Amino acid sequence: MRLLRLRTVAAASSAGYLTTYGCDAFVSPQTNRAFPLTKNQLPVPVLGKTKRCIPHPSSSHLTTLTASVASLHDESLAPGIQAIDAALPTLAPLLAELRSLPYFRLYSCDMLASCEYVPQELFECYTESCEIYPVDEDEVPSDIIRSDFEEHTFELDGWARWDMPSEDYYDTLLFPEDYTGYDGADVWKFIHERIGFHEGAMSTDEYDADDWKSDFNKAVSGLHSMVSAQVVKGMQEKIKAGGELDPDSYQWTDPVAEFDRRLGPQGETPEAVENLYFTMMLFLSGVRAARERLLMDCDNGNIGDAQACQVLRSILTHPLLDDPNIEAASHRLREHAQKDSNNLWEARMRTRDLMRIMNCVQCNKCRFHGKISTLGLSTALQLAVGHRGAGGDAAKIHRVELASLVTAMGKFSGGIGLCLEMQ
Repeated sequence: MRLLRLRTVAAASSAGYLTTYGCDAFVSPQTNRAFPLTKNQLPVPVLGKTKRCIPHPSSSHLTTLTASVASLHDESLAPGIQAIDAALPTLAPLLAELRSLPYFRLYSCDMLASCEYVPQELFECYTESCEIYPVDEDEVPSDIIRSDFEEHTFELDGWARWDMPSEDYYDTLLFPEDYTGYDGADVWKFIHERIGFHEGAMSTDEYDADDWKSDFNKAVSGLHSMVSAQVVKGMQEKIKAGGELDPDSYQWTDPVAEFDRRLGPQGETPEAVENLYFTMMLFLSGVRAARERLLMDCDNGNIGDAQACQVLRSILTHPLLDDPNIEAASHRLREHAQKDSNNLWEARMRTRDLMRIMNCVQCNKCRFHGKISTLGLSTALQLAVGHRGAGGDAAKIHRVELASLVTAMGKFSGGIGLCLEMQ
């Protein structure tokens, strides 16, 4: 297990991205000693003979998490984390722009489905931000409606089971992620305790045992970390827009305290940020696997006009997608899955349950975004291992699955960006 430290340097990473880092203070080497570096890491610059630079995150500098105060349990992820950090300033804006396209922002969801997993008391959300409403039918492109209806099938042992399409489509642009004040702790407790794996090696090493089941746990934990980052970011935005949060409407009012509790190295899940990166790598690998299918949809006019396709092509040709370091997570998962391919049905069953537990989320906006993110994760897992561990067929992926995959990847990039700022 190796401690990673924040680097403060203007340098090119192994993937070829130029990144700059700022300094907040200078300390002697005795209080900030160097750690052994791999061939893919850049050294912290020594500033003279007695001083060393301590980083300060700012809007104009990217601070890489490959030097976080947290420990990295799976060292094979380090080069991929470094590559993601370096690429984020150019990739994140493209993903944000892509999410404005109808193909990636419109979803037909069942917002009235009942919770089938846990008994619940009716929760009344006292903030307007909880509610969402379907868009007018004429605002949904006919080819999206046609694709969703034609592609919808029932697969008994599929990776996911999306809601039956209807005339009700909801728009992530009109109803973006937000801090609504809703407490989903009971739902997450059910997910981790009842849907996650805990037997065998996972009883002592939940996220990093030599088993695909621990990879599944790590990916789900990464999903939780992304949602936590969105909550913290939403708190920041509300405070910035209108001052302090009303404790009568919002259970949590301090974004720094919530970051430390949810995502900090001394928080409830010390590996939260590492797991966030792990799942981001699965998404990157999934998008790369689906690249030709997405380009085909562009050529067929399904994505949008030429300008829309240009944005998508900029993402699909981004150097990060071809960086071999981001394959660490999918390689680990695939290697484990091929050793136990006969039992992968357990993963598929759990991703279906993960989708259905979202019907227990009583904040409609949270439910909507939770379903999209969960479908994106199940699509990434499907592309990584398929039914037998060797990988899925991107040609069989549905429009709503592709859209969720790319949209959720954008959510993860935002979550990582938040973590870089807060650390």
